[in-house]
Amino acid sequence: MRVYLPASLPRLGAALSAGSVDADVAYAVTPALREWYVEGDLEELEYAATSAAARASLRLLAGDDGAPPRRVVLAADVPDGSARPAPEVDRAAVRLGAPVPFTKVVSAHVDDHAAEGDVRAALGLLAAADAGDEDARFVVDGVEDHELAWFAAQEINALVELED
Repeated sequence: MRVYLPASLPRLGAALSAGSVDADVAYAVTPALREWYVEGDLEELEYAATSAAARASLRLLAGDDGAPPRRVVLAADVPDGSARPAPEVDRAAVRLGAPVPFTKVVSAHVDDHAAEGDVRAALGLLAAADAGDEDARFVVDGVEDHELAWFAAQEINALVELED
């Protein structure tokens, strides 16, 4: 099963050093996501799961003081049955029973530098958006207009070194 793990650049570096990604919640193509997005093929469903993980990454950034304002999502393959749906979090959310070995990570998806201003603005308005402010919600949702750049697993070391 392919899962999408929200992260930040510092968390990516820590996971690389530790040899595993420790995330309580990941995102995947769940039955609830399939039911919600009936018309979507597998590629579209995986994109929706990646987008959900990117939204979770934005929330992680809000708590990672000093982290570059760039969303990070790691795609990893885990054994079927190792993830349980967590619909109370999100229709695409799953709970993992254990850290994911970094050897199972197949790619990283990262905002490029051009997204930093919009991510920074969204971070400053998360609380207002959560409280129902429509203008703040517009700014937060606008971050999704930035496509995440794709990095193959063998490029992740170089990505982390460039960001240090």
